[in-house]
Amino acid sequence: MKDSTAYRLFRVFNVVVLLVIVFVTFYPFLNMVAQSFSSEGNINSGKVNLIPLGFNLETYKVVMADSMFWTNYENTVIYTVVATAISIVLTTFFAYAISKRRLKGRNLFIGIAVFTMFFNGGIIPNYVLITSLGMKNTLWAIVLPNAISVFNLLIMKSFFENMPEELEEAAAIDGLNTYGILLRIVLPLSKAVLATMILFYAVVNWNSWFSAFLYLDKKELFPVTIFLRNLIAGATSEGTSFGGSAENLTQIASNVKAVAMVLSVVPILCIYPFVQKYFVTGVMLGSVKQ
Repeated sequence: MKDSTAYRLFRVFNVVVLLVIVFVTFYPFLNMVAQSFSSEGNINSGKVNLIPLGFNLETYKVVMADSMFWTNYENTVIYTVVATAISIVLTTFFAYAISKRRLKGRNLFIGIAVFTMFFNGGIIPNYVLITSLGMKNTLWAIVLPNAISVFNLLIMKSFFENMPEELEEAAAIDGLNTYGILLRIVLPLSKAVLATMILFYAVVNWNSWFSAFLYLDKKELFPVTIFLRNLIAGATSEGTSFGGSAENLTQIASNVKAVAMVLSVVPILCIYPFVQKYFVTGVMLGSVKQ
């Protein structure tokens, strides 16, 4: 069938609108990158738009020459990998369990999970709890308190509910127990939603800084987000700028924020292309009921 004139106009309109949305969304990032490579004078005068002016690498050199930056960067990678792995395991097992209508107390478990979306103990009780458990200034203070996102849990629960029950029944007849069905049947068919959840958790854990700010006192344990936060603020926890020289920070204060943002976002941009093909599929499969 030949497309009607109205449908062709509709498609053109959609393309134009989406291109505008893409540009509006992408523009701040391009501007940030341009500022990170521009000179202080051009940034202060408001001349930098999408193209760097007065090409400048001084900020990158100063930041990346600091050994503490790389220590904190390594910490962030470790925290992100460990936290994401723990979150995926716990979320998957929890979601699979509450997706089964035969589970006794299923509604209670779902209610408890949803309750935590709206109510929590607060900062002070959480801090007292983490301290009393001896987790302060340890990896576990970062990776355990927020291990399960209820939003992600509900997406995975919905995804598992939409899987054909006949597959699991056939596997049970063949002699697989619950764990065997989950590991050998369900998970291989859940690559899309798993990749989506990994992306969600990895982004949150990579960008997280408040937990580290609250529970960590030692600079060598900080994630890179705390390092960059102190960089933007103009001081480390000892009251001096990075690299031990306050003069360096003053000279590049105009684009230090842009450099900090670029260094924070680049790793996630590198990961996203590898999971992008699963992203839309995973979210949609977990949000549409049969």
